[in-house]
Amino acid sequence: MSDNASLKARREAATPRGVGITAPFFVKRAENSELWDVEGRRYVDFAGGIAVLNTGHRHPRVIAALRAQLDDFTHSAYQVTAYESYVALAERLVRLTPGKHAKKATFFTTGAEAVENAVKIARAATGRPGVVAFSGSFHGRTLLSLALTGKVVPYKVGFGPFPGDIWHIPFPMALHGVTPEDSIEALHRLFKADIDPRRVAAILVEPVQGEGGFYPAPPALLRALRRECDEHGILLIADEIQTGFARTGRWFAMDHHDVLPDLMTVAKSLGAGVPISGVVGRAEIMDAPGPGGLGGTYSGNPLATAAAHAVLDVIEDEKLVDRANVLGGRLSARLEGLRARVPRIAEVRGPGAMLAVELMKPSGGPDSDFAKQVQSRALEQGLLLLTCGVHGNVIRFLFPLTIQDAVFGEGLDILERALTV
Repeated sequence: MSDNASLKARREAATPRGVGITAPFFVKRAENSELWDVEGRRYVDFAGGIAVLNTGHRHPRVIAALRAQLDDFTHSAYQVTAYESYVALAERLVRLTPGKHAKKATFFTTGAEAVENAVKIARAATGRPGVVAFSGSFHGRTLLSLALTGKVVPYKVGFGPFPGDIWHIPFPMALHGVTPEDSIEALHRLFKADIDPRRVAAILVEPVQGEGGFYPAPPALLRALRRECDEHGILLIADEIQTGFARTGRWFAMDHHDVLPDLMTVAKSLGAGVPISGVVGRAEIMDAPGPGGLGGTYSGNPLATAAAHAVLDVIEDEKLVDRANVLGGRLSARLEGLRARVPRIAEVRGPGAMLAVELMKPSGGPDSDFAKQVQSRALEQGLLLLTCGVHGNVIRFLFPLTIQDAVFGEGLDILERALTV
């Protein structure tokens, strides 16, 4: 039987170093919020496949939906021979996403594909090339989505040049003294110095920055962006790839705001591990590309759409939106209670169960070393954590919303020990 050491040697010989690996073990099986490696060791999963497993590993209803679809067909390419599950999923997302206006939805495979297609749709609808994104953002690993991403290391290093007409402005971070007014002032400077707003197709924003550090977008920012977009004929795109499907204590993070986007991108937890992504938006905008302008061989694959329907059913029936708020409240209370013992805790933030803790040195600088130590100590005790942030000094929490109370409590106990050793 393979062990972790032998598999590591095989991995290093057969796969490139550019695919970075967080954990030193190889997973053998998983169930809900727990993983077991090839040597039989158990781990509590607070990573959730990078926000993919809001409904947990191998939810029985997702497995049943996949098995049923396997008995019918596994692929036909939707744009060759269409099938009802794709259409029905589009109908459901049109109903679930913010706003009562006429909307349409289309599906792809990865989050990066969704972002790139949202940009294509925006450009087709406006006849403009430019896109404004934010520092610290993450939108994918393809060349256009990398151009949009606002973090250099490790994503952009050595991969340029990137597509042009992509611009960045600062994202508000109260902890670091960046206000929504600073962001909008930077946008105004951009329009004065670098690109005519009449050449901008879209502004792309994460309502809670993911890889950038789990910074929620202040309501004032989103309202100001909506005003700027309306004034200049620009489309507002909300990237809900990491925030969507109950993670923030609402169906979507934009549900926390009184601002409606023109387009939204979704992915990750929609498929519970089966690759699927999508773009949902105003019907007239979504219809801008001509026939054949959108699609892809595996876009809206029937196995993925079957999984997605099951995911939506589970979120509704198991009340995971409410569950996210309960779990987030428990985690936030535990972390806030540790502030006196762990002065490096600079901020606990995030809506619902999309929480993070930012760690700072006594001198005030980002403490990425301490974040790595906490992550390592937690892993030694059987808890899988992820870091994020431009400086790598933020620990983010993406446990399944279906996590059992006892397992969640176990994870919190390990986290406390890892922070306070």
